[in-house]
Amino acid sequence: MNSPDVVIHHDADLLAESAAARLITRLADAQAARGHASVVLTGGGVGIATLAAVRRSPARSAVDWSALDVWWGDERFLPPGDAERNETQAREALLDHVPVAPERVHPMPAEAGEFAGDPERAADKYAVELNAATPAGTDSDVPEFDVLMLGVGPDGHVASLFPEFPALHDERAVVSVHGSPKPPPTRISLTLPTIRSAAEVWLLAAGEGKAPAVQMALSGAGPTQIPAAGAHGRHRTLWLLDDAAASKLPSGLNRRATP
Repeated sequence: MNSPDVVIHHDADLLAESAAARLITRLADAQAARGHASVVLTGGGVGIATLAAVRRSPARSAVDWSALDVWWGDERFLPPGDAERNETQAREALLDHVPVAPERVHPMPAEAGEFAGDPERAADKYAVELNAATPAGTDSDVPEFDVLMLGVGPDGHVASLFPEFPALHDERAVVSVHGSPKPPPTRISLTLPTIRSAAEVWLLAAGEGKAPAVQMALSGAGPTQIPAAGAHGRHRTLWLLDDAAASKLPSGLNRRATP
């Protein structure tokens, strides 16, 4: 496992702006190398603020949006278009404002139609979709995403993988989650093995309330206690923090501060 890089920004606004610039550069570089790129989006305040910052950036035209595959790390199992769905918020913040190819946008199923009342079937459907997008001959059932973005909860959860939950030990690609401590109680989430398939995993956290979880995740806690500790990329793991979230960090990390 690679050692995480930690970058600290003065506040949440600067964190979102910097993450947006990094994302544009990373996706443009991937497309220059092979003609297409992929990203896994996250919800939450900083995650959605980052997408809005991408929308506002003059550099966003560096990305060929028609050659970008968009996935999600987790989703609230709610009806289509519900304001609390990560998909709805991502579309409002960015995706409705750039020329993405509809067939390359892969939202997790909503609670409607064949999936109404059946989050397990919805999770299985997303796993099948991920598998179909995986190049033949690879050692995985899911794609190697270029960037997988994750928010970090005050309890250390990432995606909808909460401390001590059975989903943390699930080897399937996608699972349904019941009894979430954050509403709504029913969700769909990528599992840790799927998260770890990404080339780069970026963990974003802002605010003093995240500081204890960030400290524990970067100080050797196990993923059962602090799921964020188990989130890492194949080639790079990047923690993007503001001063408040980084306030309890241990010394000796691969870290640097920005103005």
